Amino acid sequence: MLAPAKNMRPPADRLLVDIADYVDNHQIESRQAFDTARIALLDALGCGFEALGYPECTKLLGPVVPGLIASIGAKVPGTRFELDPVTAAFNIGCMVRWVDFSDTWLGAEGGHPSDNLGAVLAAADYESRRRVMQRRSPLVMRDVLENLTKAYEIQGLIALDNGFTARGFDHAGLVRVASTAVATKLLGGSHQEIVNAVSNAWVDGQPLRVYRQAPNAGYRKAWAAGDATSRGVQLALMALKGEMGYPSVLTDGRWGLYKVVFDGKPFKLRMPYGSFVMENILFKVAYPGCVHGQTALECAMKLHPRVKDRLDEITRVRLWTYEWSIRVVDKKGPLHNPADRDHCLQYMVALGLIKGHLTAADFEDDVASDPRIDMLRDKMIVEEDERFTREFYELDKRSCANGIQIEFRDDSSTERVDVEYPLGHKRRRLEGLPLLQKKFEANLARRFPPKQRNRILRLHHDADQLEQMAVNEFVDLFVV
Repeated sequence: MLAPAKNMRPPADRLLVDIADYVDNHQIESRQAFDTARIALLDALGCGFEALGYPECTKLLGPVVPGLIASIGAKVPGTRFELDPVTAAFNIGCMVRWVDFSDTWLGAEGGHPSDNLGAVLAAADYESRRRVMQRRSPLVMRDVLENLTKAYEIQGLIALDNGFTARGFDHAGLVRVASTAVATKLLGGSHQEIVNAVSNAWVDGQPLRVYRQAPNAGYRKAWAAGDATSRGVQLALMALKGEMGYPSVLTDGRWGLYKVVFDGKPFKLRMPYGSFVMENILFKVAYPGCVHGQTALECAMKLHPRVKDRLDEITRVRLWTYEWSIRVVDKKGPLHNPADRDHCLQYMVALGLIKGHLTAADFEDDVASDPRIDMLRDKMIVEEDERFTREFYELDKRSCANGIQIEFRDDSSTERVDVEYPLGHKRRRLEGLPLLQKKFEANLARRFPPKQRNRILRLHHDADQLEQMAVNEFVDLFVV
């Protein structure tokens, strides 16, 4: 016979308190973190502007019910929408992630910390406009950059040593937690309100990864970020109204997350919260698509001049990669939609060999109908390179390495071409920054006339001016 539960309310779990302490009290002082956060902010917005060219994305944007207008809301960059902050966060998060070109993070769990921009920017913009209406000083962009850095840190440090994918769950759950914490702070929440809100983010549970994996990969993997980050704003607003929290959501011996999902094992955190994740974030510089295929695509680009006129002579394409890549993006058989294709290692490599370049449009149906793509995919053999796997997990490397060799009908072959680090990796930061600048300029040109673009670009190069700018004035720069 079960004994009755001892209904004594426990103190808040240590992780909840640590997150609240960090968000509420810690000051980011690293100049490198602020400079990287500025790049991350503008790169993510640029990815959103590119996404506005895709009807599957834009059909999800705007108010939940057509025609609804927010009297005081948050504006969605690149559009004319001013929405309630929850819906605005969904719009921004959906845009940023749609073309799979925004920054990424690797660990026991992968993810895209820029997914949190929806909550950070929407909450800060809404709060700033509310303050201006009350004749108070608005938040400034330094507040946005600091809280964006904190969201990256919360998501990234938990992901570093705690795997969700292996248990069938998606990393979007960590976006919800990080977004909830910083949104509560930006909206004026107290330490206790941050604890309460974050506890509710964990209570929500973890989304199934089924929509990101074969055979079910689909568009939800693009809008899941918007869903998670907007939920963070909603939970923050609820906490500010006095909604209670659940102090042992993680550690409860029967019903807590650790018991239910992680076999009773608490999360590991190898370092205190600071600015490590932002300083080491991996940008996608030249190519959209899954990060695990970035170096493979670069290998294919290098081989393109040697094989572009011999595609029919290829008998085998050998791909060496790491274990995580095999688990996530090694796909055989038909690919059903762009979201399916941009998470297929073989598809990305085939396009690189055939065309010598890759854009987000190359994942669409018209390009995918090229019979040469599946012809090459059928000839690809994916193998694990144990060194690649080992160095993927080493904290001072996080290499994302891939290698390719092409074999021909006449028994000749190319040399094996390896690329260890993608262009956006910290080890290639100096090489990648000029290309990130070009990427941002190209994305601005998709939405804005020259005069508006030039004003935005001047801010891009003036850190002090950007950081001191009112958030609402910054967002107004991106209204079309």
